Amino acid sequence: MTRRSCAIYGVGIVCASLLVIGISLIVAQVFQTLIHNRLKKEITLTEGSRVFETWKNPPPPVFMQYFFFNVTNPDDFLDGAKPIVSQVGPYTYREYRAKENVTFVDNGTRVSAYQPKTFVFLPERSVGDPDDDMITTINIPAVAVMNKVKDSFWKSSMVSIWMNSLNVGMFMTRSVNELLWGFKDPLLSRIHPMNPEIDEYFGLMYKKNGSNDGEFVYHTGEADFMDYGRVATFKGESKLSLWTSEQSNMINGTDGSAFHPLLSKTERLYIFSPDLCRSIFMEFEKDVKVKGLPAYRFTPPRDVLASKEENPANEGFCVSPKECLGTGLLKVSVCRKGAPVVTSFPHFYLGDEKYSNAIEGLDPVREHHQTYLDLNPTTGVPIRASKRAQINILINRISGFPKTKSLNETIFPVMFINETVVIDDVSAAKLHKLLLMVSLVSNFPLVLVGLGAILLLVFIGLIVCECKQKMAVTRIENTVELKAVVWFVTRHFFSQHDAATLFFTVIFVTSC
Repeated sequence: MTRRSCAIYGVGIVCASLLVIGISLIVAQVFQTLIHNRLKKEITLTEGSRVFETWKNPPPPVFMQYFFFNVTNPDDFLDGAKPIVSQVGPYTYREYRAKENVTFVDNGTRVSAYQPKTFVFLPERSVGDPDDDMITTINIPAVAVMNKVKDSFWKSSMVSIWMNSLNVGMFMTRSVNELLWGFKDPLLSRIHPMNPEIDEYFGLMYKKNGSNDGEFVYHTGEADFMDYGRVATFKGESKLSLWTSEQSNMINGTDGSAFHPLLSKTERLYIFSPDLCRSIFMEFEKDVKVKGLPAYRFTPPRDVLASKEENPANEGFCVSPKECLGTGLLKVSVCRKGAPVVTSFPHFYLGDEKYSNAIEGLDPVREHHQTYLDLNPTTGVPIRASKRAQINILINRISGFPKTKSLNETIFPVMFINETVVIDDVSAAKLHKLLLMVSLVSNFPLVLVGLGAILLLVFIGLIVCECKQKMAVTRIENTVELKAVVWFVTRHFFSQHDAATLFFTVIFVTSC
């Protein structure tokens, strides 16, 4: 056997081996299982894991934007006219949220932490000066006090007299800074000496700069990767006691900062939000890309804040049968000291149209008012997010308070927030490298199949060349034999026949 034949057979054997091994690995998913198991081990809340330090101190900057609804016709509204508001904002703050007191509990299967939030004003990202810009809005402290005492004739009469003497009305005009971080309210100051539990200061973000929501205990995900980052307890409790059903009081999902790897488009992601006093869920909407990174976009569907008629499971979020609001609203007075606070998506997005139509100046638009999470499906890492929520006050006619005599029940918008984060360039580069490694390892069997296919083409080419070479050798051998025959015939006939006979004989032989 020649060296050429050995090379051809060698190529054929290697080609067949690569194809068989590659196809077998693809069918068995050996490398994909290997890399998935590695990801499940690396993405855990344990010391030394790939994600632990970034979980404790997230590097991407978080920005909190505040938008206010300035009321332009407060007197006309009190006389029964439709309220008119204009949106003012954003007033943007950089939010710092490093976790503190991180401690492993339950033999390292869980980790506890506090997450204080600190806000620093960013004038370059804001529309004005929060100390100078004034906003006219519903007098939330007054409305809260009126609702608190409305069932007592004597208390309501006393509060009504105080409001008149202090010139406190249904609306107030305060600076953005006062509305956010607090001011000394005259009505609350009058009540405080008699009821020290009532703070004389009020602000939508009062005492929240530098404070935390309470202790969270998270599953590390070491026992089950699906539990990675899931909240086990909040303030020492594994469930809430605010709502009227077991399902509504469940603490489901993560805190929104971490999600398990290997996400599926068909799954429902749960997030527990202390601000909403409940868990919400999000569903897959579409594929997106952020800084070249693939991501699944998850958004809360209409069912999350649907009425009990649309979604019977939401009946448990009704504080009482009389306080069951329509689609798009959630009354959170149970965790706001009884104040008639109602949350929704901005501009009542995903809510009944009657709520946005009741206020002139609102225009719900998905691009501006939708909450979404863009998660890398392989690692579960959030690479872009926008949490949007609106604070509203439920106002209506309250007996004992003449100032409310012309009011109809209205969900009045006060402010909405837009909390955003986008993965930073350094973290994006690290994630790109990780995904490249995952892709190479997962697709290694395809590389083997590809190499096998290339060698198959080479093998086929060598076979074709070999056949052509053999055909060429055969032609040469036939030509040599033909020449020998012609020479023999010529010699034989030259001696026995004349020239003409020789000529025709040669022509006959060569034609054969």
